[in-house]
Amino acid sequence: MSEKKPEPANGPAAKGAGAAVIRRLEASEETSQERLMKKHVPAWVISGAVHVGLIAIMILLFGSRGVTAKPPMQSVVVPETADDEQPEMDLTKEDIGLQSNLDQALPEIQRIDKQNVEALVTMDNIGQSNAPDTSTSALAPAGVITNDSSSGVPGDSGNAITGPGGEGGSATGSFPGRSGSTKTQLLREGGGNAESEAAVARGLAWLARQQMQDGGWQYDAGSKDERIAATGMALLPFLAAGETHQKGKKYTKTVNSGLQFLLRNCPLSGATAGRMSGNMYAHAIGTLALCEAYGMTKDKGFLLAGAQAAINHIVKAQAANGSWGYSSGAAGDTSIVGWQIQALKAAKLGKDIIVPAATMKKAVDFLNLAGAGSRKAMYGYNDNTGAAPGTSLTAVGLLSRYYIDGWGPDNAGMAEGVSGLMKRTPVKSPASPDMYFYYYATQVVHFFEGDEWKTWNEGPKGGDGVRRGGMRDWLVSLQNTKDGANFGSYDPGPGSIGGSCGRLGTTAMSILTLEVYYRHLPLYKRANAGDGALKIVDGAK
Repeated sequence: MSEKKPEPANGPAAKGAGAAVIRRLEASEETSQERLMKKHVPAWVISGAVHVGLIAIMILLFGSRGVTAKPPMQSVVVPETADDEQPEMDLTKEDIGLQSNLDQALPEIQRIDKQNVEALVTMDNIGQSNAPDTSTSALAPAGVITNDSSSGVPGDSGNAITGPGGEGGSATGSFPGRSGSTKTQLLREGGGNAESEAAVARGLAWLARQQMQDGGWQYDAGSKDERIAATGMALLPFLAAGETHQKGKKYTKTVNSGLQFLLRNCPLSGATAGRMSGNMYAHAIGTLALCEAYGMTKDKGFLLAGAQAAINHIVKAQAANGSWGYSSGAAGDTSIVGWQIQALKAAKLGKDIIVPAATMKKAVDFLNLAGAGSRKAMYGYNDNTGAAPGTSLTAVGLLSRYYIDGWGPDNAGMAEGVSGLMKRTPVKSPASPDMYFYYYATQVVHFFEGDEWKTWNEGPKGGDGVRRGGMRDWLVSLQNTKDGANFGSYDPGPGSIGGSCGRLGTTAMSILTLEVYYRHLPLYKRANAGDGALKIVDGAK
């Protein structure tokens, strides 16, 4: 609706009027009304000034002792945004650093051959909640009643990292690698560089432009109806980059609107409590985003009830053999299991979300069923039939073992599994990569560390000793950097991600893969790493 604009001062209505007004004022005499105003106005002004001064003095003396308003009690509180306090940030500016300290650090990043961090990495303050905490009664609806802190069945090897940030939670959040000096150090030590972070920034800007008015996203290929999966998958790269719904972030509005979309579709009670989608594949991806957002911010009033309800639905939907199918309670496959395990692990990292140990143990039982070989280093679809080294399902199975079964880099099954993945190391090529495989495999090899990770990330050494053709530079080269609607995105590749999730899913998975350096801190260190042993702590044990 448009407003009627006033005519300009030099418009028709103003011509000739100005002089007449001036002449009339010059010739007029003082009226009785004007004499009354001159008599009383000075007294009013003086009185008003005195009262304002008294009020100011009382505020200074007693302002800090005022009565605090009690926040309204409700199950979900929508957080404030920065609408009234700061201008909206330009979501199309593909700057390299998403945080001020990283802006300064990135141009100075040089390749460091030493793989391991040599000192304890401190956890940086990610920020306090900007929403009232009204969640005292919002925990564990729908039947989850225990909070066993165990991570499932321990593996036969792998040394868990312990230290600051262990049991008990922390106001600094459960993903400290995503912000501040910790992020900068992990990026440098893990093999990221300014070019990879610039690609991340371009990708986030493209993803932000695809957000719909209702706050969610939509796939541009076969799975267009899976709005929950599309929204969760699009949010994950923002969260991995340290972006949250809280004030002061570049993509505050983007993330806040996306999380609200998920929460609106996550009922807290009734027969469908916690179910965001009838498709468990989609539900798990949406749950993963909610749990990561909660772990980063500890915003109980806004996120905890929804995240707990979504996790409860995963717990109840698990099949008797420990797997998850497309529908609740149905037996499923390794691919669907992988997303549920990621969501459950993110929930445990958040400390406050209840995840029963029995759920994790049953999931390990399924991995034993789907694993093949004496060391369970290869994985099939819904059993070990067809299991082979270097497949997408093997990558999913290995990452799942790492998260819930204690498989660190010293585990024999992990070592054998990684040797199979190394047969499909990225090779620089104009073809689009199968991002479903590379999303999982890159995480597995990254956690495995060592020369395998350097080869995977930066490529094998050539005759001149320079590494070329690794995952990092390959993904940077594949990004669309031509001006236009697709600037910052990735062309859909082969496999399920490209065919089902299109450009949106391919771009999200590609950006997540470029964020592997700091998205998740390692849970284990190598026992034989000597003085260079990795000592980063994420408090996950």
